[in-house]
This record gives sequence, structure tokens and C-alpha cells, in this order.
Amino acid sequence: NYTNVCITDCKFCAFYRPPNHDESYTLTLDEIESRVKTAYDLFKIRQVLIQGGHNPDLGIEYYEDSFRMIRKKFPQVGVHGLSTSEIDTIAKVEKSSTKEILSRLKDAGLQSLPGAGAEILTDNVKEIISPKKITSDEWLRIIEEAHTLGIPASATMMYGHVESNQDIAEHFRKIVELQKKTGVFMAFIPWSFEPNNTQMQKEGIINFGAGGVQLLKMIAISRLVFDGLIPHIQSSWLTNGIGMAQLALQYGADDFGGTLIGEEVVSCTGSRSTELTDKKIIDSIHQIGY
Repeated sequence: NYTNVCITDCKFCAFYRPPNHDESYTLTLDEIESRVKTAYDLFKIRQVLIQGGHNPDLGIEYYEDSFRMIRKKFPQVGVHGLSTSEIDTIAKVEKSSTKEILSRLKDAGLQSLPGAGAEILTDNVKEIISPKKITSDEWLRIIEEAHTLGIPASATMMYGHVESNQDIAEHFRKIVELQKKTGVFMAFIPWSFEPNNTQMQKEGIINFGAGGVQLLKMIAISRLVFDGLIPHIQSSWLTNGIGMAQLALQYGADDFGGTLIGEEVVSCTGSRSTELTDKKIIDSIHQIGY
């Protein structure tokens, strides 16, 4: 997480800080290199996930320099980075199109996009939880632009807040339609909203997140909806814990999820540990007979 500076004020996010806040930060290129080196030396990582706030002080050169540095100094490490809303913010800073930004970032070393920023792909929900963020149609458009440039992506859904079952169904429908059109998505990751320390909790909009039963429903529905369309369904251990991730593998998920070192977004909710090594993942899978 290269910066926590953000001007979008999403009510579901406990991670961001406004510009000039005492707790705000932006990593330098040297600090990014140091973090990647530590993770590679200790865990032999094969991919780095780069995401952060919508920082209006960062131009595209910051991202290009970061990606080029990683690909040059750690050629074994892939760059999986930037949500669609971060792409949109960079485009606004540069007064450029999102497609041009994607093209430049690909040239600098970006290999795939995480599906962050989707939350629930209905604007009535977005108006409540993230009114300053890009719309559902804009999210879909940027993902499709990435596809035209040969950049694959994952898709996500954040559930367990103000959405209805109809909103969830509409989210699935939009992902299905785009996947049928493009084949851009490598994986689908449903993850539960963590309310602790968020504005939604402070305003009393929601006081607790979804439980394990809802996760298993989401996993099972995802496997049915995306059968033959999206190859992998991820267990979402980060927001639901290792035990629920093990159960998810028996309810339709085929991807436990990756190792994680140095995650700061979900950890800001204080819900659980966000560190997981490859050995722990392998042991957890073996524990349930795989």
C-alpha cells in the first residue's frame, strides 16, 4: 500500500487519510524497493499487489518509475496493481484518458489489474457507501479497456453492508455480461465488509459485518453463476479467516488466495491478522484433505 492519502472519502474504508493529515504517508521509490526486497528475500514472492488511496499529488511518473524499478530489480516478481478508481484518479491528474494511462502503465510493467473498486456494481449502493468514487459503468468500462490492451483482471464483490439481494444479483449479471464479451477475468473474489473504524460504523449505518454462512452462500452462488466463465473462485481468507477459507474450498472455491505480507487496508479495521505465508496456506489446504 504505497499511500494512504485519499480524497474520495469512502465510508467503508478505515485505511485512508485526507491530504496533510498527521497519519498520512506516501512511500518513496526506495521504500517500495525495500519492501519488495524484504518480501522476496524472506518469502520468494512471485507477485506484488500495489494499491493505495486516490492521491492527487501523484502523477503517472510515480507509478511508471515504481513498476519499472520492480520489473528491473525483481524480474521474477509480477506487478498486479491499481484499482480502476486509482486509474481514473491518475487520468484526472494527468488530464488524460484512462485507456492512455493503462497503456503507459502496461509499458512500464503492469501485468494485471485487481478487481478492487467494484464493491457492489449498482449506483444506488455506491451513492451511500462511496459517492465520490467512479460509477458502476465507469468501473466496467475501465476493465474492458484493460482487456483491449491485453491486461487481464480479477473481479470482486464487497458484500455485507447496505446491499440487497437484488443488488447482488445485478452485480453478478454485470460481471457475467462483461466476461462473456471479453474473457478478461481470471478470478472472482467475494469478500465481506469489515465495519470496524469505518465512517459507516460511526454513522450507525451498519454495526457488524456478514458472517460465515453468508460467505459460503456467496462462494456457492459464484461457482454456479460463473461456471465455465471465470476459471477461479477465491476463498477470501483475508476478511473471513483461515477456517472459513478452508470451508469455502468445499463450497465451490478452488483458490485459497495468495500470501500476504505488509497489508494495511483490511488490517486498519483491526479484525484479524493479515499476514499469511505460503507454508501456512499449504498446511491449511492439507488439513482438509487436499
